[in-house]
Formats: sequence, structure tokens, C-alpha cells
Amino acid sequence: MTAGLYVHVPFCLTRCGYCDFNAYAGLGHLASRYVDALEAEAGLWADAWRGERFGSVFLGGGTPTTLDADELARLLARLRERFDLEPGAEVTIEANPDTVDEEKLAALREAGYTRLSMGAQSFDQRVLDALERVHGPASVHRAFAAARAAGHTDVNLDLIYGANGETLASWRRTLEETIALRPEHVSAYALTIEPATPLGRKVQAGLVPGPEPDLQADMFDLACELLGEAGYGHYEVSNWAFPGFECRHNLGYWRKQPYLGLGAGAHSYRDGRRWWNVRPPAEYLDVVEHGQRPVGGEERLTPEDERLEDVFLKLRILEGVPVASVDRDVASGFLQQGLLRRRDGHLVPTERGMLLLNELVLALAG
Repeated sequence: MTAGLYVHVPFCLTRCGYCDFNAYAGLGHLASRYVDALEAEAGLWADAWRGERFGSVFLGGGTPTTLDADELARLLARLRERFDLEPGAEVTIEANPDTVDEEKLAALREAGYTRLSMGAQSFDQRVLDALERVHGPASVHRAFAAARAAGHTDVNLDLIYGANGETLASWRRTLEETIALRPEHVSAYALTIEPATPLGRKVQAGLVPGPEPDLQADMFDLACELLGEAGYGHYEVSNWAFPGFECRHNLGYWRKQPYLGLGAGAHSYRDGRRWWNVRPPAEYLDVVEHGQRPVGGEERLTPEDERLEDVFLKLRILEGVPVASVDRDVASGFLQQGLLRRRDGHLVPTERGMLLLNELVLALAG
């Protein structure tokens, strides 16, 4: 079993109204210092993780590509020095279309970044405006063409559906434009409203409507239909890929493989223990620069929590749970409703069942 290495870069050009991630605009002046701190934190953990082989690295954010290409190249080189990365390790970097061009993408490819995950979100300008994204559809087309020209052959496009004003017809056009580009991987997430975000406060105040669950369900069904017809395998609730291009790093999370998180607010998991770093970048920098690991908290799951999580994760990635482990009457009801199907002695959610995953988990883990 290999481990995963996650590196959090909290800088963004602007902060989108729906975003609840540990991301900040206006902190670019900390970038070089932050990269130094990431390298230092890697050194603080290197001995503890000696003997683990890392099959994936994932730079997320925020927007990692706000950093200079030479800083990103240096960072990856330092990580290779500190940790045992497999020769064919998957190395992903997230990108905003407006932060990359062919020259930068070629430099990243040369540095060893093997997978590019680009935040497209939508090809409808009205939807992008509702999400407060700073890029337009043309920027995605330009950045995607630049990625291909730079030699990237493993590209993911992130999509979000259910924003205010988005119709099923608009979502269909976004899916069709995505499929026409032929990225190797597509992630499509239903917009969720987090109360602490600017969008969440607008929804609470009645200034904009929240997502319509029935419409989002129809949008999910449409994504399943169109992406399936285009040859993408639906290997996780919100993720589709051509065969062989499933995201190994994220599969590691869902299979409960160990992972180490570096950076402000990053989470880690190993041997049943979870821990997380302090969130504010300034606090993170202060702790690391004083030679200490920036751990902000930890937890150990109870056996019951472990069981619920195991069922949830196995259903989420369509591995399913053994038929013999589930009450026959419970299973029969879900099978008759078309929410579960049998496969190789396991109960696996159908695409309809994925929409009711939490309900299935509670029933099957009971």
C-alpha cells in the first residue's frame, strides 16, 4: 500500500463567493516565504515517514499555479529528496485558467508534474458570474489548448452544477463543451451552500436562491448519461475518467491509505489517527519557522465511526459491501427500488443510489 502526499497552497487571485476552502486573496507577498516553510515542514516529517512509499503527490489550494514555475519546480524537487516517491508517481497540480500559459505549463511538465487539474466550473458566463469566478469560458479553452501544446496528457476539468440561474439546457452545453475537449478526467460537483461563505450569507438573507435539489438531481443524471456515452467511466460519485486515468491520489483517500498533508490547514491520516495543521497562513509560517510541526489538532475514530466510514467510502468508489454483511430485507428493498445492484458478491450503488448515498450508508451499516 502506497501513501499520498498533499501540499496545500492557500493563495488565490480572488476568493469566490461559494468557496469554503482555506484560501486567501491578497497574500501573494508571502509566497516565497511559504514555499520555504513547506520545504522546512517536509524536513520535519521526513524521518517519521521514512519507509513509506509515496504513489502520489497533489498540490491543491487555493491556486498553486499562482506560484512561479521555478518555485513549484524547486518544491517538487525538495519533496523528492525528503520522501520516497515511486518512479511512476502521479503528481497533480491544480490550476486556475488565468494563471497558466504554455510556457508555464511546459515548465511544470518538465519539473515532473504529470497531471493537471483545471477549475473550469462552467462554460456559461452567467453561471461563472453567479459563482464569482474571474475567468471566462474562453480562458478555459485557451488554457486547455496550452496544456496540450505543452505536452500534458492527463488533464482533469472541474465542473460545478446548480448555481443560481443555471438551467438543465445550460448544464448540457457545459457538458458538451467539456466532452468536445476530451480531457482524460472530469469532476462534476453539486454546488453546496456553506453558511460561513459570502454566498451562504446571501442565501440566508434571501438575496439569492439556494440550489434546487430536484434540478441538481436531474443535472447529475444528465452528467451520468452524457459522460457515460462519451466513454468516461463513473468510478466515484463525482468523478469520471477514461480507463486508466482515475485519480490515484483521491482513490488513496477513499481507500483509507495513509497520507501526509503539508501546508496551512492540511490534513493527514495514518494508522487510524487523523491530524490537521493550523489554518491561518501567518500562524503556520510562525510555527514552522520556529522549527516545530504545525499540528493544530487530532482525532482517533471510534470503532463505530470506522465502520460507518468504511461503508461510506466503499459505496462511494463503487467497491460496494459484501452481500453477506447486510440484512437481507434491507438489501432487498434497495435492490427493488433500483438504488443498489449486485456485483461479484457485493452490493454496489446504482447512479440513482449515489444521490441517496448517506441514507444507504446508515441503512447498510446498521
